[in-house]
Amino acid sequence: MTTPPAVTNAFSGRGSGHLDRLRGASPGLVLAWLVIALVVLWAAAPALFTEYSATVGVPAEKLRPPSPDHLLGTDALGRDLFARIVHGSVHSLSGALVAVAIGLVAGTMLGLVAGSIGGLVDDTLMRIVDVLLAVPALLLSLSIIILTGFGTINAAVAVGAASVAGFARLVRADVIRVRRSEYVEAAFGSGGTYAAVLWRHVLPNSLTSAFAFAALQFGSAILSISTLGFLGYGAPPPTPEWGLLIAEGRNYISSAWWLTAAPGLVVVAVVLSANRISRAVGRSTP
Repeated sequence: MTTPPAVTNAFSGRGSGHLDRLRGASPGLVLAWLVIALVVLWAAAPALFTEYSATVGVPAEKLRPPSPDHLLGTDALGRDLFARIVHGSVHSLSGALVAVAIGLVAGTMLGLVAGSIGGLVDDTLMRIVDVLLAVPALLLSLSIIILTGFGTINAAVAVGAASVAGFARLVRADVIRVRRSEYVEAAFGSGGTYAAVLWRHVLPNSLTSAFAFAALQFGSAILSISTLGFLGYGAPPPTPEWGLLIAEGRNYISSAWWLTAAPGLVVVAVVLSANRISRAVGRSTP
């Protein structure tokens, strides 16, 4: 049984399109994807990368500089720093995912309601969003986490709540644009209910910019959660959260520079990689 030429051409065209995009990817974008993939593997299977414990150390090996036995050295309790960074990736990544999910879902709902209903509802919701945007995100996160308590999840909830306003304003603008499109008016004219048209036509076509913004917020969420951990509002010791690792090493910065340099460089690399990917996603958005 032979494959029809049209089907063959369609698949070959689609495959060649993917190959062309891969060949055309810049080295910086490829490196960004590799960094994110490596960190995800750290979080999913840390035992593949290190045999040391993240919480138990050997006091006789405290403050050892980087060496073949300890790639990034050891801390003041003799714990392998590379192992703590690898095991800590699950806390930072899961916290960032929770924060982005909260901001995306809550912000999308607010933007959808404001943009689709309009009038007094739109004005009221947007004034609330303006107030939230006027407050610095870190200050708002600190206020929320003080009310809810410390911990990685609470820090993620606080960071996510601080990002709701940005998602809401972005989605509202797209909903207003899509709501005035001809195919939406045609869906209403053909007998579609208000809820059905919003769910099938308006919402799916209003999320492209939100997804690109979510990729950007992922890097910002990691940075914010690490900042809260550095200030002591994140996961408690001995949890190997990246911000907490930097905070623990600042007292030894003159004698054991690797305690702050190594986790700090990891945070910078992940944030920059997430931002690079978000820019690529934003450029590919129609």
